[in-house]
Amino acid sequence: MVRVKTSKRVLVIGNGGREHAIAWKLAKDGAEVLVAPGNGGTLETAENVAVAAGDIPALVDLAKRRAVDLTVVGPEAPLVAGVVDAFEAEGLRIFGPSAAAARLEGSKLFCKKILHRGDVPTAPFHEFRSVAAAREFAKAREGEPMVVKVDGLAAGKGVFVCRDGDEAVRALDTLAGEKSLASAAGGILIEEKLDGVEVSVMAITDGHAIVTLPPLQDHKAAHDGDVGPNTGGMGAYCPTPFVDAALLAEIEERILVPTVHAMKRSKVPFYGVLYAGLMLTAQGPKVLEFNARFGDPECEALLVRMDSSLLELLDAAVDRRLDSVAPPAWRPGASVTVVMASEGYPGEVTRSGPIRGLAAAAGRGGVQVFHAATKLLDGRVVSSGGRVLAVTATGESLGKAKLAAYSAVREIRWDGAWCRKDIADKGLARERVIAAQSDGAVAATTDGTTTD
Repeated sequence: MVRVKTSKRVLVIGNGGREHAIAWKLAKDGAEVLVAPGNGGTLETAENVAVAAGDIPALVDLAKRRAVDLTVVGPEAPLVAGVVDAFEAEGLRIFGPSAAAARLEGSKLFCKKILHRGDVPTAPFHEFRSVAAAREFAKAREGEPMVVKVDGLAAGKGVFVCRDGDEAVRALDTLAGEKSLASAAGGILIEEKLDGVEVSVMAITDGHAIVTLPPLQDHKAAHDGDVGPNTGGMGAYCPTPFVDAALLAEIEERILVPTVHAMKRSKVPFYGVLYAGLMLTAQGPKVLEFNARFGDPECEALLVRMDSSLLELLDAAVDRRLDSVAPPAWRPGASVTVVMASEGYPGEVTRSGPIRGLAAAAGRGGVQVFHAATKLLDGRVVSSGGRVLAVTATGESLGKAKLAAYSAVREIRWDGAWCRKDIADKGLARERVIAAQSDGAVAATTDGTTTD
């Protein structure tokens, strides 16, 4: 008989919107939640503990002192640094991949090798160990679109989609001259640019079974119309109509399952959240990248729709018994998350200030305001970084969820606040196309022009 572990005290590592959403959901599931270090919003449903997400020895000590039953890792950096290995060495239960397995996100070159080993569809690429060599390659292909990627972690800012070789050379010059990216650029990839629609599919895995979650669409570019520099994500919606049940099954069969198997064959079994960033091309779905944790802001849009217990799912994954639990239940309709950022993001943010209207926004039906970069100062919530809030709403339809999210956004103010105005518009346009195609099919079967 399998002993079922039910966690009561859970530690969430991180301080962003994703971690606020995880803490909020786990508290709803009945857990006592600690967040290290947390933010001004996590205090609403959890206890903040002043331990940095990167201080692994202090996190281990905290989990021991507070008799934590389960730890959930939010951001990627502690995973790549080996927080899971450190916890497991002390006999502590923790949800997430080992440092070796987290290279699936921490090293794009390692990821490509795994994809090739699993025969998982992805873009062809060339590998370089110096900016100079990559520049020469790009200059020789001046008319070709291409994607420049740094090998290591770069907080969502290490990918440059370039129209031609000249633009790629400029991207490489940025890599050479920008200190924040230099440490991530020990290796460089130049990929063939894939054309299509970008979507996100996350799955929870215990190394054997996988539980695939509803598909989403993220918005990485800073400004409306997908222009401007890449960011950590300016908004997301769930589910995306670009992925129907048949396509989701294909993604599971051709991408998720083979990747889990390839990791196992490589002697680096993957446990945790397997996040596939995909391009839906004319030849089928192809992998752009893998992440080793919940996406942000995808996590916020996902968890507000989850009707069943996240805690039960994570416990089952840690105990390697995912195949024994019922599939998650999801609220009908859709959700939309709009990220509100500070002036200057994704570059340098030079000012912060008090945030007004949070209570009014949260008081709207179906709205949750997740804090990403906030802190309490003299009893007031103030902005403290680039992506400040993830304003999230559910609705009976995608259009209603978008309306609810932006209505809440309009309640919130601080000096320099801004956001994209077109989150979920691609999904709404796709819904209109699907509806028109359906109407056309119905017309064809009722006007006497078809016989079958």
